[in-house]
Amino acid sequence: MKKLFSTLICTVLLLSFSCKEEKKAPDGSTQMKKVMAIHDEVMPKMGTIGKLVGELKPKVDSTETGKQYEVAMKDLQAANTAMMDWMKEFGDRFDHEEILEGKELSAEKQQWLDEEEEKVKVVKEKINGSIARAEALLAKDTVQ
Repeated sequence: MKKLFSTLICTVLLLSFSCKEEKKAPDGSTQMKKVMAIHDEVMPKMGTIGKLVGELKPKVDSTETGKQYEVAMKDLQAANTAMMDWMKEFGDRFDHEEILEGKELSAEKQQWLDEEEEKVKVVKEKINGSIARAEALLAKDTVQ
């Protein structure tokens, strides 16, 4: 009889927990994941930036073409700096629990997250744009 009673209690508890409505994460948590996904998408491209700078640097000289290489190289370096600056500022504004564990944000930090989302989108465009322009310039060079 005790086994039947224990089994019945366990079943009732299991059903009650499984039927509870799942807590929804705060909007900030979802937005934080979105911001971090953008970061995670472009961060691996930092290696590509370094590689392209290395390819462009020896081609820089005082000729018109050499100046184009210099502009492309500086564009890549600026994109790299933008990412490093964004990561530092983002890390200064949010703690580990807020970034990785979905800790609820204060109203002020929610406003900061809105700002950071826009900033990381700009960084993404700088990175992708500078890489595309440098690769196009280098590809043009190999065709000629």
